[in-house]
Amino acid sequence: MITLTRRLVGSRSDLAALLVLAAVLLVVMPLTLDIFRLNLVGKYLTYAFVAVGLVLCWGYGGILSLGQGIFFGLGGYCMAMFLKLEASDPVTTAIQSTPGIPDFMDWNQLTELPWFWVPFESFAFTLFAILAVPTLFAFLIGVAMFKRRVTGVYFAIITQSVAAILTILIIGQQGLTGGVNGITDLRTLLGWDIRSDGAKYLLYFLNAALLLACIVAGRYILSGKVGKLLLALKDKEDRVRFSGYDVSNFKIFVFCVAALFSAIGGAMFTLQVGFMSPSFVGIVPSIEMVIFAAVGGRVSLIGAVYGTLLVNYGKTAFSESFPELWLFLMGALFIGVVMAFPDGLAGLIRSERLRRVFGRPPLAAVTRTGALAARDPAPPAASASADAALPHAPTGTDR
Repeated sequence: MITLTRRLVGSRSDLAALLVLAAVLLVVMPLTLDIFRLNLVGKYLTYAFVAVGLVLCWGYGGILSLGQGIFFGLGGYCMAMFLKLEASDPVTTAIQSTPGIPDFMDWNQLTELPWFWVPFESFAFTLFAILAVPTLFAFLIGVAMFKRRVTGVYFAIITQSVAAILTILIIGQQGLTGGVNGITDLRTLLGWDIRSDGAKYLLYFLNAALLLACIVAGRYILSGKVGKLLLALKDKEDRVRFSGYDVSNFKIFVFCVAALFSAIGGAMFTLQVGFMSPSFVGIVPSIEMVIFAAVGGRVSLIGAVYGTLLVNYGKTAFSESFPELWLFLMGALFIGVVMAFPDGLAGLIRSERLRRVFGRPPLAAVTRTGALAARDPAPPAASASADAALPHAPTGTDR
């Protein structure tokens, strides 16, 4: 039990960070924000699912995916299809030429529900599809790429291309997908009005709880053998391969897990916002999601959540206060964070904590030469313990 708990939450500092995040999301935000702002934060948190997945596959596995919007969108569309069918009952759509089908299908002169829409009349199947469809798609991409040792910038470009292709496909098939407008006017979930204030509160708490569960699941993966091997293949892939491990299988696994997290975020986005469109599938949102992880710290699961909240809050604040300049301000924010804090918010916090503990910048302790040691002597035991605590490549737990 103690071993399992340690794998789930990590060290005491990791547990404290997780509890602080839980308190911020579940207590501070609901008590201090009105329902409009709280729903806005809930929308931001749906993006955090993608950022947490990127920490796993990019920060630890070295797999930079510029197409995570694919899986976010697939999860969102699966949920939107169920909600749209529920909103398209024969009574509500009686004025259409063909009652009982979504309005955009009627506008495009479809006379019956397409075959792949029919299973989404079942909520149980919808939940299964939200998890299975994006994960299966990620598995197919992973097998096609990693088994052929396609990595690095080539893999990033290919995922970007897949995101662009899927966006064009969704827009082009307007009668089946809603086209550029997406699937809109989603009102109820199993007869429950998701537009009411009470529903928004409940969905926010559900969203935050699922996000915390994904963080714990990611920490569990990273604290085991898989996490150590991910770090090893990130730095020395050939050595891991020569040791007898099939590197591609580990890459496929972590890529599928990241896709699964993204799909959950997409489904929650649809529930909280009430629509899903191809604008969340393409290249631009996928790159923004990478920025969320980079700002928070690409080797910190919890930092990815804070990074997502900070960037999206900046977008909202700048667009409200400076509607003509907010894009330039956001660009300046990104550039400034990357240049000043290359390890993101998590790296900044870790450095400040080390300064308080050891009374000196952490890099000085790492690179201390004989001259520096003579000027600032330290007992061997204290020096060794300090060096051991200094930031270095993560060892399977989120710092």
